Amino acid sequence: MERTCLAIILAAGDSTRMKSSKSKVLHPVANRPMIAHVVDAVAKAGISSVALVVGRDADEVSKAARIGGVEVEAHLQKERLGTGHAVLAAREAIARGYDDILVTYGDVPLQTEGPLKAARQGLAEGSDIVVIGFHTSKPTGYGRLLVKDGELIAIREEKDATDAERAVKWCNSGLMAINGRKALDLLARIENSNAKGEYYLTDLVEIARSLGGRVTAVDAPEVEMTGCNNRAELAAIERFWQERRRHELMISGVTMIAPETVFLSHDTVIGQDALIEPNVVFGPGAVIDGGAVIHAFSHIEGAHVSVGATVGPFARLRPGADLGERSKVGNFCEVKNGQIGEGAKVNHLTYIGDAVIGAGANIGAGTITCNYDGVNKHETRIGANAFIGSNSALVAPVSIGDGAYIASGSVITHNVPAEALAFGRARQEMKPERAKAIRERAQAIKAAKQAKTE
Repeated sequence: MERTCLAIILAAGDSTRMKSSKSKVLHPVANRPMIAHVVDAVAKAGISSVALVVGRDADEVSKAARIGGVEVEAHLQKERLGTGHAVLAAREAIARGYDDILVTYGDVPLQTEGPLKAARQGLAEGSDIVVIGFHTSKPTGYGRLLVKDGELIAIREEKDATDAERAVKWCNSGLMAINGRKALDLLARIENSNAKGEYYLTDLVEIARSLGGRVTAVDAPEVEMTGCNNRAELAAIERFWQERRRHELMISGVTMIAPETVFLSHDTVIGQDALIEPNVVFGPGAVIDGGAVIHAFSHIEGAHVSVGATVGPFARLRPGADLGERSKVGNFCEVKNGQIGEGAKVNHLTYIGDAVIGAGANIGAGTITCNYDGVNKHETRIGANAFIGSNSALVAPVSIGDGAYIASGSVITHNVPAEALAFGRARQEMKPERAKAIRERAQAIKAAKQAKTE
């Protein structure tokens, strides 16, 4: 029978060092609040029940933590009296009788399911407490994990450690798994007889051992246990996350010429054999199919790029952009809520908004779909194999038929039938010598102004 588990996520800190107008767990990593990353790791570890201990910005934090497939119940911690006190804020949830209790933190967004599963496995094998630790070459400042005969005998804070204990490089992450059937009894035994008068979760190691319980530790990669206290650490976490995800994509068959210059969102999807050139930024909701090419300095958000399509350089795809197979959106183009048909080309200096462009159509340089009348958005429809001449303005709502031809420099305000040629511009007139007269007049005005200032 599968073991039940409650994850308690501590997210009630005041975020003082973050110097922010909002809780630090709401700050994004890869365009996602860090608390959502933590809940996602918990979910991947097979845990569907979360007790979220909140304080500042409680409603916003609770909302950000509610991702699909996980039941999140918020518990308010009114006082800050240490980690042991924070866990007991979820007393009501703990009392429901789970097999496992997993305690983690909302400001550790790089954690993955591996160490969480390992900690739960330790409980299944008979431990009452399983501490998650990490090895580091720079252990200064961390509590050391002291292990003997396979059991964790103590977590020694650096100020209390001997020289030999300070040499230990296995450190406490703060994450811990607890036997759910004994959790309330163990937590109730934590005392606050220390300099700060706080209840420390780490005291459970000594308490459980004093009662004859088994205490063990499991290891996690150091980077996964990176916590966030300030903006510098937030930037470091972002860098670590990006490096990890870029590596995963490249191993899966994505080519990145300069991966350190590519920035991904938590939900970016890129297919095999896609090519990503330098300095590309993916906002949320970007899906790039296999074989697509994203040229340098492009920004893509909420958009789909199909097989063999090309984007950029210097292109922007906004939400609702959908590029068909082998289509092209070229340099200095922007597409918003626009369907670009198979093989269609939007080559340069063009804005396509609220539009449907048929297969094989060619959109000339400087074309604008005038989709907004100041109040409402309107749709432009361009048929298959239509040709839109350069510097044309298509005033929506308007429809251009299959194979139609729009003369360069036209302003189109009425529907154009299939195979028709449409002009929407003033007749050219010639004024001999007029350019010379305009220039001479301008020079005279300039000379007069200079004379007044002298």
